[in-house]
Amino acid sequence: QVQLVESGGGLVQAGGSLRLSCAVSGLTFSRRDMAWFRQAPGKEREFVAAVTWNGGTTYSTDSVTGRFTISRDNAKNTVYLQMNSLKPEDTAVYYCAAADLFSSSSFGSPRKYDYWGQGTQVTVSS
Repeated sequence: QVQLVESGGGLVQAGGSLRLSCAVSGLTFSRRDMAWFRQAPGKEREFVAAVTWNGGTTYSTDSVTGRFTISRDNAKNTVYLQMNSLKPEDTAVYYCAAADLFSSSSFGSPRKYDYWGQGTQVTVSS
């Protein structure tokens, strides 16, 4: 049974930091590209950041570049999202996702990912 379990969300003031974790089980984590998406109320799910299977390459959306960092620890089957200089517009439910091994979709497309976590709420107050 595949499980992706996010943790680390919460309430933080603008300018603060949070570190999200996503613990993965039930699949060969070290072979999977991984990503974080987020969804704010009334909005579509949007890509935040991704990391390749070996951690060698990362991608992020423009609005978080320079503030958020994605990383992974293949020994711990865990992917992280370090979020600094948080803004109220970062408020959303954050989801981690594991990429389909055979997908040719781009990293920013939800279609690339076949397993998703349940999400963790991040709220940034002004």
